[in-house]
Amino acid sequence: MNRRNFLIQGVTALSLARLSMVSGPAIASGNETFEITRTEQEWRELLSDMEFKVLRQEATERSGTSPLLMEKRAGVYHCKGCDLALYDAKTKYESGTGWPSFSQSLPKAIGTKEDNTLFSTRIEAHCRRCGGHLGHIFDDGPAPTGKRHCLNGVSLVFKAA
Repeated sequence: MNRRNFLIQGVTALSLARLSMVSGPAIASGNETFEITRTEQEWRELLSDMEFKVLRQEATERSGTSPLLMEKRAGVYHCKGCDLALYDAKTKYESGTGWPSFSQSLPKAIGTKEDNTLFSTRIEAHCRRCGGHLGHIFDDGPAPTGKRHCLNGVSLVFKAA
């Protein structure tokens, strides 16, 4: 194995390890305010441990663990933290990543911010009403948007049509 392959495999291993972690940095409050705010204790009472880690601390659930990954019915995906409608099931597709993926959100449903972890800049998606961390948006999705909203299933609630 040459040095280049060793470095590439090392960076890949570190990235995969970070994606599988169940803890992360706390959501930065910055100047953004949200319609729905709760204390940390109120969030902890409302959410399971994993839901709290993902929605409030920007963790990532393990790939392939969400029951919503195989959900194929018509309906709408809502924020687990505040019940805001976020994604129409019509925009869901199989990305092969192990996380529920969508080509676009409902209008005015999500907010975004830069995420500079993992040695790169990514776009984080969060609920515009409560600030709950949903996942990330990538530029490798299907037409017509070319976007892949790669989301944590624990941050969502599916409501069948």
